[in-house]
Amino acid sequence: MIKRLLAGIIVLTAAFAAGAQPVFKGGQRALDDFLKSKIVYPEYSSRNCISGTVNVAFRLDKQGRVTDAKVQQGPGIDLDDEALRVIKLTSGLWVLPAGYNPTTNLVQPIRFDPDQTRCGQSTIRNMQAAIADYKNRQELENAVTNYYINKYQGKADLSKENTIIALKQQLGFDDELISDILNKAVEKVKQNDIAGACTDWNFIRNIGSDKADSFIQKYCSKKP
Repeated sequence: MIKRLLAGIIVLTAAFAAGAQPVFKGGQRALDDFLKSKIVYPEYSSRNCISGTVNVAFRLDKQGRVTDAKVQQGPGIDLDDEALRVIKLTSGLWVLPAGYNPTTNLVQPIRFDPDQTRCGQSTIRNMQAAIADYKNRQELENAVTNYYINKYQGKADLSKENTIIALKQQLGFDDELISDILNKAVEKVKQNDIAGACTDWNFIRNIGSDKADSFIQKYCSKKP
């Protein structure tokens, strides 16, 4: 089980007068608790014991909804996507001061630390190698997903399927991985994050599995 730890400090990139800052409903501790309860440790980083801090920049509109969220600084892997997802879940849960400028940029550092009982022997070198491997494997992953997207549209070269199956094996796209992703999607549904769950389900479909099709049909607007 992955330990879910997040730094809960909000860094404001524009100067505000004291007491004129946006405040999460319930205060800083409520924000810390909210983030801890919502984060779903990403699959690749979970398996490879990758830790790190992702700084997410975002704005708040006049209703306290998150807009323009983007990663300001991060390792460039799946932790970035999860940090963005969690920040977006805070949308509408902010109290704004009178006269708040919605063009103000806010930055939230989010810390990810895997369970030390499982990852205690992992070294910085191991983590750096895993991050590099994640980036290198993206081209292979795209080859797999593009193939199946084209296959569903009747455009794939079916003579290449054996090559794609070999790539799936190389990437570890197996039943165990699919089961783990399905479980993470269920957690996101419980958080009412249907968009996040649909991303997971569509990924499963786009690596050639039908195990998420019933969820896609029920929850998602359309298949890719």
